[in-house]
Amino acid sequence: MAVKPILVTGGAGYIGSHTCKRMAENGWLPVVLDNLVVGHKDAVQWGPFIKADIRDTETVARTLKDHNITMVMHFAASAYVGESVEKPSEYYDNNVGGMISLLKACRMAGADKFILSSSCATYGIPATLPITEDTRQVPINPYGRTKLMCEEMLRDFATAYSTRHVILRYFNACGADPDGILRENHTPETHIIPLALMAATGKTPPLQLFGTDYKTADGTCVRDYIHVVDLAEGHVLAASALAQGGGSLTVNLGSGTGLSLLEILQAIHRITGLEVPVSYAPRRAGDPPALLADPTMAKRKLGFKCRYSDIETIIRTAAPNFGVELPDAVG
Repeated sequence: MAVKPILVTGGAGYIGSHTCKRMAENGWLPVVLDNLVVGHKDAVQWGPFIKADIRDTETVARTLKDHNITMVMHFAASAYVGESVEKPSEYYDNNVGGMISLLKACRMAGADKFILSSSCATYGIPATLPITEDTRQVPINPYGRTKLMCEEMLRDFATAYSTRHVILRYFNACGADPDGILRENHTPETHIIPLALMAATGKTPPLQLFGTDYKTADGTCVRDYIHVVDLAEGHVLAASALAQGGGSLTVNLGSGTGLSLLEILQAIHRITGLEVPVSYAPRRAGDPPALLADPTMAKRKLGFKCRYSDIETIIRTAAPNFGVELPDAVG
Protein backbone atom coordinates (compact mmCIF):
# COMPACT_ATOMS: atom_id res chain seq x y z
CA MET A 1 0.00 0.00 0.00
CA ALA A 2 1.34 3.43 -0.96
CA VAL A 3 2.42 5.75 1.84
CA LYS A 4 -0.02 8.65 2.18
CA PRO A 5 1.53 12.11 2.64
CA ILE A 6 0.02 14.55 5.15
CA LEU A 7 1.21 18.02 6.19
CA VAL A 8 1.64 18.29 9.96
CA THR A 9 2.07 21.88 11.11
CA GLY A 10 3.70 22.07 14.53
CA GLY A 11 4.87 18.49 14.12
CA ALA A 12 8.04 19.17 16.12
CA GLY A 13 6.01 19.91 19.23
CA TYR A 14 4.78 17.65 22.01
CA ILE A 15 1.43 16.44 20.66
CA GLY A 16 2.43 16.90 17.03
CA SER A 17 5.52 14.68 17.28
CA HIS A 18 3.69 11.91 19.13
CA THR A 19 1.02 12.05 16.43
CA CYS A 20 3.61 11.87 13.63
CA LYS A 21 4.96 8.67 15.19
CA ARG A 22 1.50 7.08 15.27
CA MET A 23 0.70 8.32 11.76
CA ALA A 24 3.89 6.75 10.38
CA GLU A 25 3.04 3.48 12.14
CA ASN A 26 -0.28 3.54 10.29
CA GLY A 27 0.98 4.05 6.74
CA TRP A 28 1.20 7.85 6.54
CA LEU A 29 4.16 10.06 5.64
CA PRO A 30 4.06 13.07 7.99
CA VAL A 31 5.64 16.10 6.32
CA VAL A 32 6.42 18.42 9.22
CA LEU A 33 6.33 22.20 8.90
CA ASP A 34 7.43 23.97 12.08
CA ASN A 35 9.20 27.22 12.92
CA LEU A 36 10.90 25.60 15.97
CA VAL A 37 9.99 28.47 18.27
CA VAL A 38 8.67 25.91 20.77
CA GLY A 39 9.20 22.67 18.82
CA HIS A 40 12.35 20.52 18.71
CA LYS A 41 14.05 19.35 15.53
CA ASP A 42 15.12 16.05 17.11
CA ALA A 43 11.44 15.15 17.55
CA VAL A 44 11.00 15.02 13.76
CA GLN A 45 11.90 11.43 12.88
CA TRP A 46 9.24 10.04 10.56
CA GLY A 47 9.27 12.22 7.46
CA PRO A 48 10.57 15.38 5.76
CA PHE A 49 11.04 18.59 7.75
CA ILE A 50 10.47 22.13 6.50
CA LYS A 51 11.48 24.94 8.82
CA ALA A 52 8.89 27.65 8.18
CA ASP A 53 6.12 29.63 9.82
CA ILE A 54 2.51 28.90 8.88
CA ARG A 55 2.09 32.63 8.26
CA ASP A 56 4.46 32.22 5.28
CA THR A 57 1.62 31.37 2.90
CA GLU A 58 3.76 30.84 -0.19
CA THR A 59 6.08 28.36 1.53
CA VAL A 60 3.16 26.40 2.93
CA ALA A 61 1.47 26.24 -0.48
CA ARG A 62 4.70 25.19 -2.18
CA THR A 63 5.23 22.45 0.42
CA LEU A 64 1.74 21.10 -0.20
CA LYS A 65 2.30 21.05 -3.95
CA ASP A 66 5.83 19.59 -3.79
CA HIS A 67 4.64 16.62 -1.72
CA ASN A 68 1.25 16.15 -3.44
CA ILE A 69 -0.55 16.68 -0.14
CA THR A 70 -4.33 17.04 0.08
CA MET A 71 -4.74 16.70 3.87
CA VAL A 72 -3.44 19.00 6.62
CA MET A 73 -3.15 18.32 10.34
CA HIS A 74 -2.79 21.61 12.19
CA PHE A 75 -1.06 21.77 15.60
CA ALA A 76 0.96 24.98 15.17
CA ALA A 77 -0.47 27.47 17.66
CA SER A 78 0.29 29.30 20.89
CA ALA A 79 -1.38 27.31 23.64
CA TYR A 80 -0.99 28.79 27.14
CA VAL A 81 -4.15 30.11 28.76
CA GLY A 82 -2.41 32.44 31.21
CA GLU A 83 -0.07 33.84 28.59
CA SER A 84 -3.00 34.47 26.25
CA VAL A 85 -4.55 36.74 28.88
CA GLU A 86 -1.28 38.67 29.21
CA LYS A 87 -0.40 38.75 25.49
CA PRO A 88 -3.61 38.58 23.45
CA SER A 89 -2.02 40.35 20.46
CA GLU A 90 0.47 37.51 19.99
CA TYR A 91 -2.28 34.89 20.25
CA TYR A 92 -4.54 36.50 17.68
CA ASP A 93 -1.58 37.02 15.35
CA ASN A 94 -0.24 33.46 15.58
CA ASN A 95 -3.43 31.45 16.04
CA VAL A 96 -5.94 33.38 13.95
CA GLY A 97 -3.51 34.98 11.50
CA GLY A 98 -1.74 31.66 11.10
CA MET A 99 -5.02 29.87 10.41
CA ILE A 100 -5.98 32.40 7.74
CA SER A 101 -2.61 31.93 6.05
CA LEU A 102 -2.80 28.14 6.26
CA LEU A 103 -6.30 27.97 4.80
CA LYS A 104 -5.26 30.31 2.02
CA ALA A 105 -2.31 28.04 1.22
CA CYS A 106 -4.63 25.03 1.18
CA ARG A 107 -6.83 26.78 -1.36
CA MET A 108 -3.81 27.64 -3.53
CA ALA A 109 -2.57 24.02 -3.48
CA GLY A 110 -5.90 22.18 -3.64
CA ALA A 111 -5.65 20.62 -0.16
CA ASP A 112 -9.27 20.07 0.82
CA LYS A 113 -9.12 17.96 4.00
CA PHE A 114 -8.20 19.47 7.36
CA ILE A 115 -7.77 18.22 10.94
CA LEU A 116 -7.74 20.94 13.59
CA SER A 117 -6.17 20.77 17.01
CA SER A 118 -8.84 22.62 19.00
CA SER A 119 -9.50 22.79 22.71
CA CYS A 120 -11.97 22.40 25.53
CA ALA A 121 -11.05 26.03 26.26
CA THR A 122 -13.67 26.95 23.64
CA TYR A 123 -16.37 25.93 26.12
CA GLY A 124 -15.38 28.41 28.82
CA ILE A 125 -17.13 27.58 32.10
CA PRO A 126 -19.72 24.96 31.16
CA ALA A 127 -23.11 25.05 32.86
CA THR A 128 -23.17 21.26 33.21
CA LEU A 129 -20.70 18.38 33.19
CA PRO A 130 -19.64 16.28 31.38
CA ILE A 131 -19.13 18.46 28.32
CA THR A 132 -20.69 17.28 25.07
CA GLU A 133 -20.01 18.71 21.63
CA ASP A 134 -23.35 20.55 21.87
CA THR A 135 -22.32 22.39 25.04
CA ARG A 136 -22.45 26.14 24.43
CA GLN A 137 -19.07 27.60 23.48
CA VAL A 138 -18.40 30.74 25.50
CA PRO A 139 -14.61 30.93 25.93
CA ILE A 140 -13.31 33.03 28.83
CA ASN A 141 -9.76 33.67 27.63
CA PRO A 142 -8.07 34.75 24.39
CA TYR A 143 -6.65 31.27 23.78
CA GLY A 144 -10.12 29.74 23.79
CA ARG A 145 -11.48 32.53 21.62
CA THR A 146 -8.75 32.04 19.00
CA LYS A 147 -9.47 28.33 18.82
CA LEU A 148 -13.19 28.98 18.42
CA MET A 149 -12.45 31.40 15.57
CA CYS A 150 -10.38 28.70 13.84
CA GLU A 151 -13.29 26.27 14.15
CA GLU A 152 -15.67 28.81 12.63
CA MET A 153 -13.29 29.46 9.74
CA LEU A 154 -13.25 25.76 8.90
CA ARG A 155 -17.05 25.62 8.86
CA ASP A 156 -17.24 28.65 6.58
CA PHE A 157 -14.67 27.15 4.20
CA ALA A 158 -16.60 23.88 4.14
CA THR A 159 -19.74 25.75 3.12
CA ALA A 160 -18.05 27.90 0.50
CA TYR A 161 -15.51 25.51 -0.98
CA SER A 162 -16.80 21.97 -0.21
CA THR A 163 -13.80 21.17 1.98
CA ARG A 164 -14.03 18.56 4.74
CA HIS A 165 -12.61 18.69 8.24
CA VAL A 166 -12.41 17.06 11.65
CA ILE A 167 -12.25 19.35 14.67
CA LEU A 168 -10.72 17.67 17.72
CA ARG A 169 -11.35 19.44 21.02
CA TYR A 170 -8.61 18.32 23.38
CA PHE A 171 -8.80 18.11 27.10
CA ASN A 172 -5.55 18.01 29.16
CA ALA A 173 -2.73 16.29 27.27
CA CYS A 174 -0.21 14.45 29.44
CA GLY A 175 2.14 11.48 29.61
CA ALA A 176 4.77 10.52 27.06
CA ASP A 177 5.73 7.90 24.48
CA PRO A 178 5.83 4.48 26.21
CA ASP A 179 8.70 3.49 23.87
CA GLY A 180 10.84 6.31 25.29
CA ILE A 181 11.60 7.78 21.88
CA LEU A 182 9.71 11.02 22.51
CA ARG A 183 9.22 13.07 25.65
CA GLU A 184 7.41 16.12 26.93
CA ASN A 185 9.78 19.07 26.61
CA HIS A 186 8.32 22.54 26.98
CA THR A 187 10.15 25.81 27.66
CA PRO A 188 8.66 27.16 29.82
CA GLU A 189 6.92 24.10 31.24
CA THR A 190 3.33 24.81 32.29
CA HIS A 191 1.74 21.35 32.56
CA ILE A 192 0.92 20.17 36.07
CA ILE A 193 2.45 16.66 35.95
CA PRO A 194 5.93 17.68 34.67
CA LEU A 195 5.95 20.65 37.06
CA ALA A 196 5.03 18.41 39.96
CA LEU A 197 7.69 15.83 39.06
CA MET A 198 10.36 18.51 38.74
CA ALA A 199 9.40 19.96 42.13
CA ALA A 200 9.37 16.49 43.70
CA THR A 201 12.93 15.81 42.52
CA GLY A 202 14.22 19.21 43.66
CA LYS A 203 14.89 20.47 40.14
CA THR A 204 12.57 23.44 40.69
CA PRO A 205 11.08 25.29 43.65
CA PRO A 206 7.84 24.00 45.23
CA LEU A 207 4.93 23.59 42.84
CA GLN A 208 2.57 26.55 42.75
CA LEU A 209 -1.09 25.59 43.02
CA PHE A 210 -3.27 28.36 41.67
CA GLY A 211 -6.54 28.54 43.60
CA THR A 212 -7.76 26.35 46.45
CA ASP A 213 -11.23 27.85 46.79
CA TYR A 214 -12.97 26.49 43.70
CA LYS A 215 -16.32 24.80 44.13
CA THR A 216 -14.83 21.33 43.77
CA ALA A 217 -14.46 18.51 46.28
CA ASP A 218 -11.04 19.64 47.53
CA GLY A 219 -11.05 23.26 46.30
CA THR A 220 -8.59 22.75 43.44
CA CYS A 221 -9.30 22.67 39.71
CA VAL A 222 -10.61 19.45 38.20
CA ARG A 223 -9.45 18.46 34.74
CA ASP A 224 -9.83 15.59 32.29
CA TYR A 225 -6.35 14.18 31.63
CA ILE A 226 -5.81 12.31 28.36
CA HIS A 227 -2.59 10.55 27.46
CA VAL A 228 -0.78 12.04 24.49
CA VAL A 229 -0.68 8.63 22.75
CA ASP A 230 -4.47 8.40 23.00
CA LEU A 231 -4.68 11.90 21.52
CA ALA A 232 -2.37 10.80 18.71
CA GLU A 233 -4.59 7.81 18.01
CA GLY A 234 -7.57 10.15 17.74
CA HIS A 235 -5.77 11.97 14.94
CA VAL A 236 -4.99 8.72 13.13
CA LEU A 237 -8.69 7.82 13.25
CA ALA A 238 -9.68 11.30 12.04
CA ALA A 239 -7.26 11.15 9.10
CA SER A 240 -8.53 7.69 8.16
CA ALA A 241 -12.15 8.89 8.28
CA LEU A 242 -11.42 11.82 5.96
CA ALA A 243 -9.32 9.69 3.61
CA GLN A 244 -12.22 7.26 3.27
CA GLY A 245 -14.60 10.05 2.28
CA GLY A 246 -16.13 10.81 5.66
CA GLY A 247 -17.91 14.10 6.21
CA SER A 248 -16.96 16.97 8.49
CA LEU A 249 -17.06 16.19 12.18
CA THR A 250 -16.41 17.79 15.58
CA VAL A 251 -15.56 15.63 18.60
CA ASN A 252 -14.14 15.90 22.11
CA LEU A 253 -10.97 13.96 22.86
CA GLY A 254 -10.89 13.28 26.58
CA SER A 255 -10.83 10.38 28.99
CA GLY A 256 -14.20 11.10 30.57
CA THR A 257 -12.59 11.02 34.04
CA GLY A 258 -11.93 14.10 36.16
CA LEU A 259 -9.04 14.49 38.61
CA SER A 260 -8.30 17.46 40.86
CA LEU A 261 -4.83 18.95 41.18
CA LEU A 262 -4.49 17.52 44.67
CA GLU A 263 -5.52 14.09 43.41
CA ILE A 264 -2.75 14.31 40.80
CA LEU A 265 -0.19 15.08 43.51
CA GLN A 266 -1.46 12.20 45.64
CA ALA A 267 -1.14 9.86 42.64
CA ILE A 268 2.44 10.99 42.01
CA HIS A 269 3.29 10.24 45.64
CA ARG A 270 1.59 6.84 45.49
CA ILE A 271 3.25 5.78 42.21
CA THR A 272 6.74 7.28 42.61
CA GLY A 273 7.11 7.49 46.38
CA LEU A 274 8.02 11.18 46.04
CA GLU A 275 6.34 13.98 47.96
CA VAL A 276 5.53 17.05 45.90
CA PRO A 277 6.32 20.27 47.79
CA VAL A 278 3.59 22.85 47.25
CA SER A 279 3.08 26.59 47.62
CA TYR A 280 -0.36 28.11 47.24
CA ALA A 281 -1.22 31.08 45.04
CA PRO A 282 -4.42 32.91 44.06
CA ARG A 283 -6.49 31.74 41.11
CA ARG A 284 -5.23 32.55 37.64
CA ALA A 285 -7.36 34.59 35.29
CA GLY A 286 -9.14 32.42 32.73
CA ASP A 287 -9.10 29.11 34.64
CA PRO A 288 -12.48 27.31 34.88
CA PRO A 289 -13.07 25.28 38.06
CA ALA A 290 -13.81 22.00 36.27
CA LEU A 291 -13.63 20.56 32.74
CA LEU A 292 -14.71 17.01 31.98
CA ALA A 293 -15.30 15.45 28.55
CA ASP A 294 -18.11 13.27 27.37
CA PRO A 295 -16.15 11.18 24.81
CA THR A 296 -19.22 9.34 23.48
CA MET A 297 -19.25 11.10 20.10
CA ALA A 298 -15.60 10.28 19.38
CA LYS A 299 -16.24 6.65 20.21
CA ARG A 300 -19.37 6.48 18.06
CA LYS A 301 -18.09 8.40 15.05
CA LEU A 302 -14.40 7.45 15.02
CA GLY A 303 -14.17 4.29 17.10
CA PHE A 304 -12.00 6.21 19.57
CA LYS A 305 -11.12 4.62 22.91
CA CYS A 306 -8.57 5.65 25.53
CA ARG A 307 -5.97 2.95 26.20
CA TYR A 308 -3.28 4.86 28.10
CA SER A 309 -5.20 7.54 30.03
CA ASP A 310 -5.40 5.94 33.48
CA ILE A 311 -3.36 8.00 35.94
CA GLU A 312 -0.93 5.12 36.62
CA THR A 313 0.11 4.88 32.96
CA ILE A 314 0.23 8.66 32.58
CA ILE A 315 2.64 9.11 35.48
CA ARG A 316 4.72 6.02 34.68
CA THR A 317 5.34 7.22 31.11
CA ALA A 318 5.99 10.82 32.15
CA ALA A 319 8.23 10.26 35.16
CA PRO A 320 11.39 8.88 33.44
CA ASN A 321 11.62 12.07 31.37
CA PHE A 322 12.33 13.94 34.59
CA GLY A 323 14.86 11.58 36.14
CA VAL A 324 12.40 9.72 38.35
CA GLU A 325 13.22 6.06 38.98
CA LEU A 326 9.99 4.15 39.40
CA PRO A 327 9.35 1.19 41.64
CA ASP A 328 8.07 -1.87 39.82
CA ALA A 329 4.36 -1.80 39.03
CA VAL A 330 2.29 -3.92 41.37
CA GLY A 331 0.70 -6.91 39.61
